[in-house]
Amino acid sequence: MSALQELLVEEMQDLMHAEGQLVKALPKMARAANNPKLKQAFEKHLEETKGHVERLKQAFELLGARPKAKVCKAMQGLVEEGSEQIQEGKEKEEAVSDLMLVAAAQKVEHYEISGYGTLRTIAEQLGESKVAKLLAQTLAEEEKADKLLTELSPPLLEEANQQPAEEEEEEERYSSARAGKR
Repeated sequence: MSALQELLVEEMQDLMHAEGQLVKALPKMARAANNPKLKQAFEKHLEETKGHVERLKQAFELLGARPKAKVCKAMQGLVEEGSEQIQEGKEKEEAVSDLMLVAAAQKVEHYEISGYGTLRTIAEQLGESKVAKLLAQTLAEEEKADKLLTELSPPLLEEANQQPAEEEEEEERYSSARAGKR
């Protein structure tokens, strides 16, 4: 096996572990999401992620390599950060909590996009067109998931921006009511 083939296999092993971690993390993110569209996006991406694992297994088979996972420390860190966002989000307004989840999820998507993009290019250079096609398919799904998260953000930002004004109005009404009783 050439050094470039070894690199391809090792990086696929890294992504195999990363995807496995996401299969466990995405249900937690879906449960933590308040916005129904965000919850649905996480649930849909969970199913896609299971498909990513299967595609990686197919790619390993095409390369004659064993489909084993190699610990992905980067994804461990991103998943841990996502878990922290879930905990911290419990103390925040719903829209802010959801925006925290979007931020965590997009970090994950960007990591995966870079990984799959690089591996697709390596597979193409090696003449492994079937492997490149599998990796490109997953790359397209990761890009689509990232785009959806971006599209979900503006309404959440608007909602989060409105909440402080509503709280101030409520406080003013309460203060006025108290002042009137004196």
